[in-house]
Amino acid sequence: MGAEAEEQPHGAAVVADGFGLKGPRGWAFREVSFRAEPGALVAIEGPSGSGRTCLLLALTGRMKATEGHAEVGGVRLPRKLGAVRRFSALGQVPGVSELDPAFTVAEHLRERALLQRRFDGSVRAFLRRPAERAAEARARIDEAVEAAGLDLAALPKGERTSVRDLERLEALRLSIALALVGRPRLLALDDTDLKLSDADRAEVWALLRSVAEAGTTVLAVCAEAPADVQRITTVADSAEPAEPTKPEKATTPEKAGEPEKAVGTAPAKESEKGSEKGSQQGSRPDDSEPATADADADTAAGTEDDIQDDTEEGTADALAETGRS
Repeated sequence: MGAEAEEQPHGAAVVADGFGLKGPRGWAFREVSFRAEPGALVAIEGPSGSGRTCLLLALTGRMKATEGHAEVGGVRLPRKLGAVRRFSALGQVPGVSELDPAFTVAEHLRERALLQRRFDGSVRAFLRRPAERAAEARARIDEAVEAAGLDLAALPKGERTSVRDLERLEALRLSIALALVGRPRLLALDDTDLKLSDADRAEVWALLRSVAEAGTTVLAVCAEAPADVQRITTVADSAEPAEPTKPEKATTPEKAGEPEKAVGTAPAKESEKGSEKGSQQGSRPDDSEPATADADADTAAGTEDDIQDDTEEGTADALAETGRS
């Protein structure tokens, strides 16, 4: 009885204090603080791109936070990621724990039971007879399938149904069953209500409530959570504070009052053309203002060079790059 009691799922309390994660593109989430009791159903809601999945993975030890701390089942994060991974399980998380569309339902369940026995089983379990190990694996599978509400007999081909032939709700139930095979203390899943009808959403939340009532803490990412569950709301782009306006970029009175640069460019071109024309025709001794014209041309050319300096350099670089390619 004592060993069986120890194997029963018991939820992990989750406490976060100023929890945050910053990646190469900025903050995924920041300043997350909440407390969830063991066996609680916690919904992480918010728009897509607001850091919901990153928060889910950080709380299950799959990503390392860069700010604040959290405790899951009494284990401190981000210091002990591996310890949290050992008693937490992921349901469906796109790009992390996805179902293989070529596998059948039975193949997925058998593979999960084998992995559970290989990596999470005790040394005593390896010393049991093969028949006993097979019976235990079958019992775990049946228990998980029942807890997930997956009716194998109702599938088109029973256990031999391929994942690609499953409906969205059935695939979600299968992913939850695979996670429950290991009898985790914490269950986490992403996109809980994605592409589901209102009736299917109600079934999913009823399923998650039953899993939580059985003793497993549940973290579920969704777009909109029911009113009767504990909710953590993430907001897109709220983690990164807005940068103050730099003074040098503000329009100064001098810049606001001076004429447009395009207006000053036209006379410069005309003066330059006049200078070039004069050089082609030769200098005339009876010219009344030769020095003044040359100075004006030089000044205009200099002004044009100053204005178009960046543009010409960029054009030259682009032509050079084109030539090299």
